[in-house]
Amino acid sequence: MKFLIAGFGSIGRRHFRNLKALGERDILFHRSGNSQLDDKELAGYTVERDMTTALAHKPDAVIVANPTALHLDIAIPSAKARSHLFLEKPISHSLERLDELEAAVKASRSRVLVGFQFRFHPGLQKAAQLLMSGKLGRPLSARAHWGSFLPNWHPWEDYRQGYSARANLGGGVLLTLCHPFDYLRWLLGDVNSVWGSVIKSGELDIDVEDQAEVGLEFANGALGSVHLDYLQRPGAHWLEVICSKGVIHWDAESGSLQVTDSEGNQQEHPVSAGFERNDLFLEQMKHFIDVVSNKAESSCTLDDGRQALEIVLAAHAAAAQGKKIDLKG
Repeated sequence: MKFLIAGFGSIGRRHFRNLKALGERDILFHRSGNSQLDDKELAGYTVERDMTTALAHKPDAVIVANPTALHLDIAIPSAKARSHLFLEKPISHSLERLDELEAAVKASRSRVLVGFQFRFHPGLQKAAQLLMSGKLGRPLSARAHWGSFLPNWHPWEDYRQGYSARANLGGGVLLTLCHPFDYLRWLLGDVNSVWGSVIKSGELDIDVEDQAEVGLEFANGALGSVHLDYLQRPGAHWLEVICSKGVIHWDAESGSLQVTDSEGNQQEHPVSAGFERNDLFLEQMKHFIDVVSNKAESSCTLDDGRQALEIVLAAHAAAAQGKKIDLKG
């Protein structure tokens, strides 16, 4: 199977290493040359600067790992060339040209996996099983919190120049840390409406929002809230789901899921010994290979990616307009 990786920043490099760990060797690259990372790992691999030339190699699958605002520049021609797509999250920074991508995917029958890796976290997978089983009753509300200090993410570069901090590349805390909008939809179902507030604190000298508070109303009647920021030191990422017969609490740092029933009895579901963050990406890439090989259906489709993006854009609109935004109108 031939893979084309578009973009060789930190996430492109991770996918490259994971493909090799899974035994894949037929890999080429499309690069702009703007990454500040060492590219010695690419010695012996084909690197193209032009996308048409890259696609002339007829890759079976394209991994879209360039900055958010440039995703569709890669994804649309790749789908038209009948390559399957691993599309990093968020799928874009706006809905512009998304219809074109969807039409190309449909016409070419390209299979798509969107890169929301937390769907492969064993703690969240256990949470999904519990919620589906109904053992804790029906979900009433959920709260996700993710605070992480942006300057610590990529020590090798000026954080202000990275895509996460630049509006023209699709940055901002809502887009960059949009994972909770996907995993909350996965766990609780579709979102009907969104409200929220976003702030540029001035602490980081960047032109995008670095804090956001977002409220969600789910189709099943549950309420949700999401806090995101680029400022918290030390960082924290957790989820709590309150159900009619108990509470689920997941902590990303430890990986553990704690379940408390209505009588106060607690049960801990730790991750296996030796679990590490890259395991999420490795399982995700295994799944993508199965999707491309037609051995599995995509666990996170292009439509899932669209709906997560629509929530983010609705949060921005709600903050700008000072009102709740209906997604189902």
